[in-house]
Amino acid sequence: MADDSNKYKDSIHLPQTDFPMQANLAKREPEMLARWEAEQTYAAVMQAGEGKPEFRFVDGPPYANGDIHIGHAVNKVLKDMVVKAARLDGYQAPFVPGWDCHGLPIELQVEKKFGKVGEKLSAAEFRAKCREYAAEQVERQRVDFKRLGILGDWERPYLTMQPGFEAEQLRVLSRICARGHVVRGFKPVHWCLDCGSSLAEAEVEYQDKQSSAIDVAFVAVDGADLGARFGGVDAGGAGFVIWTTTPWTLPANQAISVNAELDYALVQLGARKLVLAAGLVEGVCKRLGGEGQILATAKGKALEGAKAQHPFAERVVPIICGEHVTLDAGTGLVHTAPAHGVEDYGVGKLYGLPVDNPVGSNGVFIAGTPLVAGLHARKAEEPILAALEASGALLHKATITHSYPHCWRHKTPLIFRATPQWFISMDKEGLRAQALSEIAATQWIPGWGEDRIAGMIRDRPDWCISRQRYWGVPLAVFVHRETQTLHPDTPALLLRVADAVQERGLEAWFGSSPADWGVDEAAYEKGSDTLDVWFDSGVVFPASFVANGQSTPDKADIYLEGSDQHRGWFHSSLLTRVATDDKAPYKSVLTHGFTVDEQGRKMSKSLGNVVAPQKVISTLGADVLRLWVSSADYSGEIAISDNLLKRTADAYRRIRNTARYLLGSLHGFDPATDAVAPAEMVAVDRWAISEAARVQAELKSAYGDREFHRVYHALHNYCVNDLGGLYLDLLKDRLYTLPEKSLARRSAQTALWHIAEGLVRWIAPILSFTADEIWRLLPGDRSQSVFAQGWWSFPAVSVAELDWSGLLAARDAVRKELEGLRIAGTIGASLQAEVVVQTEGTSLEALRQVEPELRFWLQTSAVRVEPGSGGALKVLARPSTHGKCDRCWHYREDVGQHPGHETICGRCVSNIEGPGETRRWF
Repeated sequence: MADDSNKYKDSIHLPQTDFPMQANLAKREPEMLARWEAEQTYAAVMQAGEGKPEFRFVDGPPYANGDIHIGHAVNKVLKDMVVKAARLDGYQAPFVPGWDCHGLPIELQVEKKFGKVGEKLSAAEFRAKCREYAAEQVERQRVDFKRLGILGDWERPYLTMQPGFEAEQLRVLSRICARGHVVRGFKPVHWCLDCGSSLAEAEVEYQDKQSSAIDVAFVAVDGADLGARFGGVDAGGAGFVIWTTTPWTLPANQAISVNAELDYALVQLGARKLVLAAGLVEGVCKRLGGEGQILATAKGKALEGAKAQHPFAERVVPIICGEHVTLDAGTGLVHTAPAHGVEDYGVGKLYGLPVDNPVGSNGVFIAGTPLVAGLHARKAEEPILAALEASGALLHKATITHSYPHCWRHKTPLIFRATPQWFISMDKEGLRAQALSEIAATQWIPGWGEDRIAGMIRDRPDWCISRQRYWGVPLAVFVHRETQTLHPDTPALLLRVADAVQERGLEAWFGSSPADWGVDEAAYEKGSDTLDVWFDSGVVFPASFVANGQSTPDKADIYLEGSDQHRGWFHSSLLTRVATDDKAPYKSVLTHGFTVDEQGRKMSKSLGNVVAPQKVISTLGADVLRLWVSSADYSGEIAISDNLLKRTADAYRRIRNTARYLLGSLHGFDPATDAVAPAEMVAVDRWAISEAARVQAELKSAYGDREFHRVYHALHNYCVNDLGGLYLDLLKDRLYTLPEKSLARRSAQTALWHIAEGLVRWIAPILSFTADEIWRLLPGDRSQSVFAQGWWSFPAVSVAELDWSGLLAARDAVRKELEGLRIAGTIGASLQAEVVVQTEGTSLEALRQVEPELRFWLQTSAVRVEPGSGGALKVLARPSTHGKCDRCWHYREDVGQHPGHETICGRCVSNIEGPGETRRWF
């Protein structure tokens, strides 16, 4: 405001600017992080929260393999914001991070380096190498997560490979077994030929796949019998036509399914008679290259029990009825192989069909399989099609593209394969119904999450929890050699194994025999499977607390993960908790979208649009990345690009510069001795405090609703408009020119102190490094961390004495008029102008009330209020004809009229040598 050459510069109180709050976050944040560790900030925050009500948060474990990506950063920062906001609300809110450490991806990495089990390493040695690898990955990821400013118990995370966690997992399994949910089944499951193992629903993703779609005729064994079912027509040589996109499953065919309620037609197509669903005759015949003539029709129920010859196996298969048969595609007759499909298995079970699985665990057809014995399932299609064509059974072949289940790790097509597996039954003991009830009792953010997970639970099959792997928690059960049933003491045996694992590690099981557990080895065999890794992470709710010696709450306050976890962690966590305690593990569930580029495209190395969080942090700083996370509406896809980050960095600078100005203006202010009581404060300072309290209420609501983009916009708007564009601007005159210890100046500093105390708390969950730096520079006691603070208690202030909405309207009208003079080149700064404000009624009275100080509110050199007409406020503005005060820059008629002070106004003379001016309003 004042020129350094001005001889009155010593009487002008410019903000202090020599404190270390500069930009360069990338360099300064690591220094702050080192201080947090040296001062044990997290432990101090936890200590400060002792005795407060608890906010229990459970960190969904990322997989311990590879560097973190931008999706990890979004997830962890959102979690950190939730927990830090909970502390603002007065809760004790621990943050114990965790990692998922078992499973195939780690096995594959170890295999690459050391070879498969039995080649160079024993199973025990292989597991030890897996444990070492996982520990290395945890450490790499931990460094990056800490660098994001996540405040947590990083020295005591939970790991699913901790003996205590593994033991608790077995204890959970014991309770689930005791409640009757675990069953043995020989049924089809998703099987990855590359993993050599069954997969859980959460490990299956659907991608487009090209497949051969074929129409195949199964010739009726007894034409006379079939003709009778169609009302006595000649059906000799007729073929039941099935349509399938998985020709490789035909060796396992055991029946043909029809729908009992649908109409079926015996169709003459050229020289052949075919059985088709009546509603599909026209389309199928067109596909087969002709126009069919319907000879007779019958209900599907009438065809039940008819027999057909398998087209290349020496097997006669029955016609059966199944509700899964529809007219959506195909022929209305469904090739049924109970070993290769869930619906096939279900209908086959009703009819007592054999569940013959001809495909071995390595994907190769077993000896004795017609046509394809010894061939891999992926190479079986060609000979099967050749045989069908040679026999005349292949009526049509086409290539189609359709959605098909793939392995989430290998991205390769899966098969359904019937194998002996262990399942958690969804219906035997009412698990499905209770899970649906708990879903309805949970808060889902956004709300569509409820329908999504409810649909998945409603339609899902039993949960296959057994895996044929080495690196995992053992499914530590004993199975009767003849009946294949569980040992009657399974729950108690699991508890004994759990205790041993907690004491000696996994080898306490893997290196043991049935006799070591008091089990008759002649009657019972020891299980060799491991538990599904989704069971590992699914029991995080109890195990993460127990493993770290904490009490387990009734429910966690919130789970927070990406939207894919409705079928993953949210899903498995729900089922394990309901299976043990009939309740969900969470009160609320928040899901966020995936990161995409500015054009909405998925992140892809081939597109070159991948944004690495490490690069953003090393250039712009973690706080800018955190601010970007807060600015996004996470309920949908979250866009990121260099351009968006640049805009975020600009927004960050505005917030930081606001804080810098607040800090600079508080130089020399001690709240313990200098704070002004509300009743004695200048009116606009009281109004500013009331506005800050209003903003805090808005922010508190937004944080409570987990709508961080509302927080971001409210913060940015407040700093740029309410403070930077109004209050801080009009305060400059009072802060710079009034006597340092005058009541009016201390009043302004008091308001700024309250605002700063609020602002530093508001930004702490988002701009954690910046908030910590501001906190340490603020006047007053700073012995506790900013992260241990609650919301600021703004003093109760009275603002009703003035019409603030009218004053704001007058200010806007004046600024608009002055902008016209600036554009015309008539004035430069607003202080060069004098204005007349004309209005009437209550508006006139309100402005006249403050007329002596109104120029400070309007930031002009002179203001006169006059009666107007017509109801609208009118502004007349002109350049001032008076001299400019060298000290306050106002243009006043008394400049030059004070001996010894020829270049300043009388107000400034009083502020330098006299008692100083008194401000009541502004």
